[in-house]
Amino acid sequence: MLSINPPEIGPRLQAYRKELNLTLAELAAMSGVSRSMLSEIERGNANPTYGTLWHLTRALRIDLNSLIGGATEERGGGSIIDLQPGNLTPTIRSADGSCTLQILSPANMVSLIEWYLLSFEAEGELASDPHGAGTIEHLHCTTGEIIVRSASNTMIVRAGETARYAADVPHSLKSVGPVGAGAFLVVASGDVVPGVQRTSIRPK
Repeated sequence: MLSINPPEIGPRLQAYRKELNLTLAELAAMSGVSRSMLSEIERGNANPTYGTLWHLTRALRIDLNSLIGGATEERGGGSIIDLQPGNLTPTIRSADGSCTLQILSPANMVSLIEWYLLSFEAEGELASDPHGAGTIEHLHCTTGEIIVRSASNTMIVRAGETARYAADVPHSLKSVGPVGAGAFLVVASGDVVPGVQRTSIRPK
C-alpha cells in the first residue's frame, strides 16, 4: 500500500531504467513485475504496492527511498535459499513511520499476489490510491483493532477477524486505540480474482 501520487513514481522509475539501458521487457524479467504493469506505472496510470516497488528497486539496484520520498527502508541481505531468516525479511516503514510492513511474498509472484505482516503504532495509518482494476485486499487483524476504509465503506476489524475489500478504489487502514495493532495482509490482483462479485462491507 502506498500513500503517494503514482505520477511521481513513473518518471523516476523510467529514468533509473534508462540509466541502466534496460528495456521494459528486460526489467520485467529481472524484477518479476509484468511488462504491461511496468508500462502503466511509468506512465502514471497504475499505483504500485510496496511489494512491487521493492522488487523493482532491487532489480535496479537502488534504495526504495530514492524512488519514493518520505518512506524509509530497513534493508536485509539477499538470500539464495528458500528459508528466509527474520533479519533478512524486507521491511519498509510508511512515510510517517507509524506503520511497518514486512514483505513476505517472493519476487516471482509480485504481479499476481503479495502478502505482508503489518505493525501499526497507536493511531498509525496506511492510505492508498487505487491499485489495478479488480485488485482485492484481504486483511486479517491479529492484535488490536483496525478501521478499514474502501471507497465510501468503513468498518472496524478486530483481532481474529478478516476483511476483504476492493483495493482498486481509494482505501486506507488505521489502528484504533492507544496500543496499536497488527495484521496479515494479502493483496490479490485482478488477474488472480477475475470476475469477482464485489459486495459492500458493512458500515461501522
